Amino acid sequence: MTISPVEFASLLCSRLCHDLLSPVGALNNGLELLADEHDPEMRARCMELLNDSARASANKLKFFRLAFGAAGGFGETVDSREAHSAIEGLFPEASRIAIGWMVEEPALPKPATKVLLNLALIAGDALVRGGQLDIGAERNGERVEIVVRAEGQRLVLDQELRTALMGEIVDTAVTPRAAAAWLVHSLVTEGQGNVQVSDPDEGVLMFGATMAAG
Repeated sequence: MTISPVEFASLLCSRLCHDLLSPVGALNNGLELLADEHDPEMRARCMELLNDSARASANKLKFFRLAFGAAGGFGETVDSREAHSAIEGLFPEASRIAIGWMVEEPALPKPATKVLLNLALIAGDALVRGGQLDIGAERNGERVEIVVRAEGQRLVLDQELRTALMGEIVDTAVTPRAAAAWLVHSLVTEGQGNVQVSDPDEGVLMFGATMAAG
């Protein structure tokens, strides 16, 4: 199955807008409440909610800039600390997901960084009730190997996402929900690599990707 660049860009934009709708909507609601609220305690609470929503919006934008966008300001490689920071922003300490970062490489090629971030996004979404999300990547000669492991009480990976990751979508169109998965497949295919997806077994889900480093 092939998707035109314009259609694929629209899918990624739809996914981004969907994820930003909640925190941006909360900002708007908070401002409306603040305008009508005169009690100092309630105004302080409104300001707290506004700060939380603004932070969540900024963190999501930072993540999607690296995961979906051109990541302007970076060269052919991305500092691994930037990827780590983006994932921590998407899943902050107060969230239901704990992050295990096991990337020792100081920098990764930009396509590999996008694959890593999008696999982390998909795995995090699969942890319906929260859990542990471990992320690893390393160079092995001229290849980059990426592993993302999700562990939790309930793991749900839609079949649409699985088939998109494996490039097996044939008769049905890719939806915005599967845009990240299709991006992973496309980048890995361009890098002459492959993607592996495990079945959720005893509360564990594994993603693996191998692709060219250059």
